[in-house]
Amino acid sequence: MKKNKEVNIALNIESLRMFCRVIDEGSISKAARLGYVTQPAVTKQIHQLEARYDVLLFERTDGKLIPTKAGKTLYPFARNIIETFGQSQEAIKEVTGNGEVVLYVGASYTIGDYLLPKLMRDFQENFPKYKFNLTIENTPNILSKLDSKEIDIALVESAVNNSELLVERFAEDELLVVLPSNHPWQDKEAVTVNKLMGERMIWREAESGTRLIVENALKEMGVSEKIKTSMELGSIQSIKSAVEANLGISILPKLTVERELQYGILTKVSIADLSITRDLWMVRKPQRFSKEVLTHFVAFMRSK
Repeated sequence: MKKNKEVNIALNIESLRMFCRVIDEGSISKAARLGYVTQPAVTKQIHQLEARYDVLLFERTDGKLIPTKAGKTLYPFARNIIETFGQSQEAIKEVTGNGEVVLYVGASYTIGDYLLPKLMRDFQENFPKYKFNLTIENTPNILSKLDSKEIDIALVESAVNNSELLVERFAEDELLVVLPSNHPWQDKEAVTVNKLMGERMIWREAESGTRLIVENALKEMGVSEKIKTSMELGSIQSIKSAVEANLGISILPKLTVERELQYGILTKVSIADLSITRDLWMVRKPQRFSKEVLTHFVAFMRSK
């Protein structure tokens, strides 16, 4: 009897999950495709829910599948049940040690490519039982995944102004003027900001958060529009390669060029009358039940 009850609960959870997917996609066929099941299987699960609640959850209007008032009412409850059930499974795994416990981390490109690998290594040395699932995208996409609860925590470079999120600064990164190793400034410790006007600048794309920080700082110094643009490139790695090839100079986050500076592939110079830094942020959604692994990871990040 107990086993049958467990199966029944699992079926109800899956029915609720499919019900939400149908609403999200607006189509049974799309929901079936995403769930790797047949359309009749989706329809059967919806009918099971309708029988349980004794109400119609969808209706067709002008050929479109529209949730009824009851369907709209059920949706947030279904989402909450699915989330809580998932959290309970993770919690039991953590307590019993049965099965992998995974922390889903989202990071913006610079953090994900250059900072997070070492942090994950250090964290797993202290907590070897935990696994990571890492997503690296731009900040808006990462925050969107946090909002939809696809990830447990976001690590981003841009400040996040959202009172519904837990936003915490975890590090600071300096932005450096990066030069080819044979540049005339290679032996200088610092130059004035006006010297940049005689150089060819290699920029990230216009939407880059790093570029926005640099341009605002240079604008305050009155030199932003006087600096010659050599090219715009879509990644930090391509910019580093272009600087190495003597195609210009750039201003890049320190954490992205530490290896090149260490081995003399690139060199750097300070701006005597300007210092550009940016904060790195840890972002979470408030949760009634928080994963133990997330609690450990947040404490670990605070200790760095």
